[in-house]
Amino acid sequence: MEELFELRRYIEQQRYQDALTLITEMEEMSREDKINKIYNFAEVLLLHLIKQAAENRTTRSWELSIKNAVRQIVRINSRRKSGGTYLDAKELQEIITDAYQPALERAALEAFEGRYDDHELGTMVDRAALEQKALLLIEASQVEDVKREE
Repeated sequence: MEELFELRRYIEQQRYQDALTLITEMEEMSREDKINKIYNFAEVLLLHLIKQAAENRTTRSWELSIKNAVRQIVRINSRRKSGGTYLDAKELQEIITDAYQPALERAALEAFEGRYDDHELGTMVDRAALEQKALLLIEASQVEDVKREE
């Protein structure tokens, strides 16, 4: 909020270069906030995909968590007014890759009643396949989202 007051002051003082610099900083802050939120939901998504793959089963709760995480990633990533997305598939893939290890560590606490550590649990699943599945779920939901808006 402080940035908005500063921006107003710059414009009122006709300090347009300072105003533009501040706008750039605000855009970067907004983008970082979106990336952080997407990362958090990607971690939840991967957590449940890992548990499904490792335990070779699913629960309604896990399914709901997966759907909700995908829905939130798509919602946060959508540019409502101008259309399109903030992050492309490559950037989403990078976030998924970054979120995998923390998700695996959390899954190790939950899967098989915590009997395996993250390394052991990691050997039970195909990381590349799970990351790809996460990305495909997001992309499929984005396509559905676009169709609904048309």
